[in-house]
Amino acid sequence: MQIRLSWPSGHLTASLDDTPTAQALTKALPLASTAHTWGQEVYFDTGVSVPRETNAQEVVEPGTVAFWTDGDALALPYGPTPISRGDECRLASPCNVLGRLNGDPGLLASVRDGDPVRLELVDD
Repeated sequence: MQIRLSWPSGHLTASLDDTPTAQALTKALPLASTAHTWGQEVYFDTGVSVPRETNAQEVVEPGTVAFWTDGDALALPYGPTPISRGDECRLASPCNVLGRLNGDPGLLASVRDGDPVRLELVDD
């Protein structure tokens, strides 16, 4: 499954794995939300509520597409967060891993807190 994230100054696509959380998220698309930033992470509310999966992770690679079950939000880390140790991408709590961004995750640095974001399916 492919999704596209758009914000005023750019866009990225992502490839999602076939997980229960990814399926729940894609059923809710398209969606519009408001971006929040936390260190080098962009996150936004999805209105989707799912349980934490058994393989949830707290430390992930830059460009990981994660779902923060505590906040019903998509979390997109591209570098260290305020609780990271060194250069790692440490999420606020363990998150369901959905897939990976295609392209340079550093493009997320152009997302500003409060930016409108849109998430939609990409037709194959």
